Amino acid sequence: MNFVEELKWRGMIHQMMPGTEELLEKEENVAAYLGIDPTADSLHIGHLCGVMMLRHYQRCGGKPFALVGGATGMIGDPSGKSQERNLLDEQTLAHNVACIKAQLSKFLDFESDVPNRAELVNNYDWMKDFTFLDFARDIGKHITVNYMMAKESVQKRLNGEARDGLSFTEFTYQLLQGYDFYYLSQHYNCRLQLGGADQWGNITTGSELIRRMGGKECFALTCPLVTKSDGRKFGKTESGNIWLNPNYTSPYQFYQFWLNVPDEDAERYIKIFTSLTKEEIDALIEAHRADPGQRQLQKRLAEEVTVMVHSREAYEAAVEASGILFGKSTRESLLKLDEQTLLDVFDGVPRFEVSRSLLDEGVKAIDLLTEHAAVFPSKGEMRKLTQGGGVSINKEKLADPNATITAADLLDGKYLLAQQGKKKYYLLIAK
Repeated sequence: MNFVEELKWRGMIHQMMPGTEELLEKEENVAAYLGIDPTADSLHIGHLCGVMMLRHYQRCGGKPFALVGGATGMIGDPSGKSQERNLLDEQTLAHNVACIKAQLSKFLDFESDVPNRAELVNNYDWMKDFTFLDFARDIGKHITVNYMMAKESVQKRLNGEARDGLSFTEFTYQLLQGYDFYYLSQHYNCRLQLGGADQWGNITTGSELIRRMGGKECFALTCPLVTKSDGRKFGKTESGNIWLNPNYTSPYQFYQFWLNVPDEDAERYIKIFTSLTKEEIDALIEAHRADPGQRQLQKRLAEEVTVMVHSREAYEAAVEASGILFGKSTRESLLKLDEQTLLDVFDGVPRFEVSRSLLDEGVKAIDLLTEHAAVFPSKGEMRKLTQGGGVSINKEKLADPNATITAADLLDGKYLLAQQGKKKYYLLIAK
């Protein structure tokens, strides 16, 4: 597989330094790196395009390095930012780095004995003992302030996008990242840096620093910043980022995000965020266009990404949970859901708090759903709907409105799901 050709048909090349293709054709197992800022203990899907570049790079025979910026993460990159970041302490950064490596292991082979086994490096390891005077003397003298000032990321912050201007700390970021490239080229023979389009300025500073310090010629390739078809930022929802950590974004929510992308986005995303071949993707797109209602693209996209990030079991559980709202699911289906997934599935449905002691003693369904939770406006209406088979508790038809509901009926020891007809749900929470 040819790495550049692979990225081209996937729509994953934004800019590429001249000579990059020739380097990869001429030399085998070229080392390349992608930098990741460890400002959180989880990646989110905004990181995925860059991570997929590394994944494709390894699949094409190259040696990938994931660089976590333990040192630069203490400063904050001004690229694409309107204000300076909070600085992180060493203990927090160490925790974040360990968590990120575990997530990257889902995408990259760090363990096998192949020559292009992935490696994780942390720039804190080579920056922690570097004094300011040494850096200023040995590195700073090679790049002029004029060169650094000309970078778009700096200009944007200086020309009104930043509320508080640009601190010296942030201004030095591109030089520190440039030194990372130099260090990796010297110690790991790394010749290529990958990144997002917003990193082009920082990356080219690195290649220029290497040139001026007499190192090997090095190259750069960036992927576009992925957006939605309406131009909005990709990966953001009303509730925030879509995280890879299941504790922050449940596998069900994660699956639903991909399942619900518009058709136009699905055609782009399935190329960027999966490892499916061109032939498989072209066939899926053709089938989807022939019958868009089946949403084959979205279903396959959601499957591939959820399995890759979480697991096959998590994907299957998410599919089953998705069927609860609209399918002929059972009480057993509900019982399989963990608490977070249950809340995610029924996010937005009316909720009522009821007394736990009421359920401990036992209460008639008709009293519970009218007097203690306003699921029905009157007992007469509930009786009528129950007689027609239109009332369910925890996905089981209620045959008698006077049936006793107890704490034993609670899901996760806390919830009751009441249902009117096929689509009206109410979640009762015992407190």
